[in-house]
Amino acid sequence: MYFRVPRLTATVCLALAFGWPAVGQQAQTIAGGNPALPLVHVENGENSTAAQKAHYVVLVSLDGFRWDYAKHDGAVNLLALGKKGVWAPQGMMPSFPSLTFPNHFTIVTGLYPEHHGLVANTFYDETKHARYAISDARVVRDGSWYSGVPLWSLAESQGMHAACLFWPGSEAEIAGHRPSWYALFDNKTQATDDVEKARIDDAVALLKMPAPDRPHFITIYYSEPDHEGHEFGPDAKETKAAALKMDAMVGRLKKALDATKLPIDLVVVSDHGMTKVEGGWVNLEDFADLSNFEVAGPLLYGKTEEDRASAYNKLKQASSQFVAYRRRDVPAELEYNQNPREGDPVVIATGPYAIRARKPPAERPDNAPEAGMHGFDPHKVPEMKASFFAAGPDIVAGKTVGSFENVNLYPWIAHMLGLQVPKNDGNLNILAGTLRDNGRETANADKSTQE
Repeated sequence: MYFRVPRLTATVCLALAFGWPAVGQQAQTIAGGNPALPLVHVENGENSTAAQKAHYVVLVSLDGFRWDYAKHDGAVNLLALGKKGVWAPQGMMPSFPSLTFPNHFTIVTGLYPEHHGLVANTFYDETKHARYAISDARVVRDGSWYSGVPLWSLAESQGMHAACLFWPGSEAEIAGHRPSWYALFDNKTQATDDVEKARIDDAVALLKMPAPDRPHFITIYYSEPDHEGHEFGPDAKETKAAALKMDAMVGRLKKALDATKLPIDLVVVSDHGMTKVEGGWVNLEDFADLSNFEVAGPLLYGKTEEDRASAYNKLKQASSQFVAYRRRDVPAELEYNQNPREGDPVVIATGPYAIRARKPPAERPDNAPEAGMHGFDPHKVPEMKASFFAAGPDIVAGKTVGSFENVNLYPWIAHMLGLQVPKNDGNLNILAGTLRDNGRETANADKSTQE
């Protein structure tokens, strides 16, 4: 059985935020699910009558699966999915920075990172006087760091159950809601074979639940081939093997979903690509005095305007490997010039160069950059582009689309689920031609929020 818990209390929220054991939040194996991946269940009532009639969307992310891996490496299951439905042969454009948490949350909110708040995997918030880091469960599970309405909260707010078998942000209460089912992320086990296969078993078990309890929107996250791309580089045999392993996983998932006989749209994406790093670390402290700055990776947070202006003047012509801007002057195409979490000045690599603010302290080892990296401007480093494949009853067959921004997935998926969307940075018209109804208004559509 799955474990039912009430709406989360303040005590439970504090327990999650600080990593304490939370009463009633122990994950349990769901009926028919795989014990390798127990899920937390939040009591959100039953699906509405309208939700029970809606189709289903299963959204899968393959972290770091570069746009050209499928064709280059012979990913037969992904290519077959695209042939049966739609895919982007030239890739999908990630938002800047092309990092894991910012782009996963962009996909499910339709907001650029500076609008949903996750401007990097690690950053500093001057108002909170605190640091967000994806390795810190306390902040990852604290909903106050996030803006926007992720698809699972959108669904729950409109009487439709959702489940997250991992997804950045899914362990926090955001916009007043949690998914009815979610997995607690454990970096030590989430990439093991048992847990990777358990995602499929649990998804199928959820889809076999009675109609009032069954989720209609499910996310599934896999961390490969990102790990291999970092360690060995994007062109290594190990990375290709990981990409093909994920392709086989997609094949097993598709077969299992088909066996349910439910009207399921399967959407497989990645958050970003991967590129080989050129040279060693570029340390910004070698060009400017950063002693009066908070830093996070390449992000710079000056304590005074004098500090910010001085650093900018030193950095703006310091190297051909990066450009420096005052935050307000960052090019509009990057959508990265409004949020104080982005720092000031903003330093952006001009190519596949490893940029950081400072060297580690002397007592800590200073390792060379990883063989593969991402986070770069996708307009200048095309290897950052991500993958997109989808097929199902709401999607036309045998169609390809040109490269498009990932913010556009949000209104597109919401449309397939029949959900009204809040104001967002996406545009349903971009992908409307991939839908069998051409994106026409449904009974639940909100005309005022489509831009």
